Amino acid sequence: MPSLKHIVFPVDFSDRSNGAVPFVAEMARKQEATVTLLAVAHLPNMELLEPSTIDPQPILDGLKSRLDQAYLSHFAGLKVDRLAVLGDPAHAIIDFISANRVDMVMMATHGYSPFRQLLLGSVTAKVLHDVHVPVWTAAHTVEPPAREHVNIRKILCAVDTNAANVELMRWAAGLGKDLGATLRLIHAVPGIEAWPDLQMDQKFEDTLRENAAHTIQNLEKEADLSVPVCIGAGTVPDVVREEALQYGADLILIGRGTLQGKLGRLRTHAYGIIRDAPCPVLSV
Repeated sequence: MPSLKHIVFPVDFSDRSNGAVPFVAEMARKQEATVTLLAVAHLPNMELLEPSTIDPQPILDGLKSRLDQAYLSHFAGLKVDRLAVLGDPAHAIIDFISANRVDMVMMATHGYSPFRQLLLGSVTAKVLHDVHVPVWTAAHTVEPPAREHVNIRKILCAVDTNAANVELMRWAAGLGKDLGATLRLIHAVPGIEAWPDLQMDQKFEDTLRENAAHTIQNLEKEADLSVPVCIGAGTVPDVVREEALQYGADLILIGRGTLQGKLGRLRTHAYGIIRDAPCPVLSV
């Protein structure tokens, strides 16, 4: 598992962003990591305004002043850098990651209403799509993140049956060791309803489960790992969510890769897993 020594925490002072603070502080303490608090002042349609119409400096100064006084008790004893910038939030986050040695991004997903709960925030979605470092996202619920998952005791790692998952398993094992957490693997096979034209029966579904379990056990051996493996039938987000609830997971780990192109069944469902997860998700 790569060293997690620099965590970037984009903040906007919303309830959900504030709710993620204890998670960031705990991760930083466990990993002995530096935290960069990044706040972005975004002026809508700024590029359409005449240069003399608005002076952004007072806005930036006010944001910096607020950031300098934020979360002092939460991050006491940790190395914390604070940066306020002007620009588009997603671009500012991505540019900072590109220009600095960042090991992880931790951010909220901003689901405020029953409708918006179906969608990831545009900033979060773009960061997930464009950056190549692990991205931690808080549970995508209407309410702020539940503090019950701050202390990570149980990690659920969602895996596919391809060889690329060996490295993901090793990454999950390393994180579990660092955090003192137990680890379980979950894999989803298509349920009966996914094969209407084949009139799939329970026996065929059981065969899919058995084949997947055998393949994943071989991948575990290659990863030098021996942890419980659960095989569920249904859509990937539903299977992962149900197992996370049954297991009492504090963190779901998924292999995100880049969210474009043909990436396999699990990775194409990354957004769905993040959206429906009952606890935070770490996408690597």
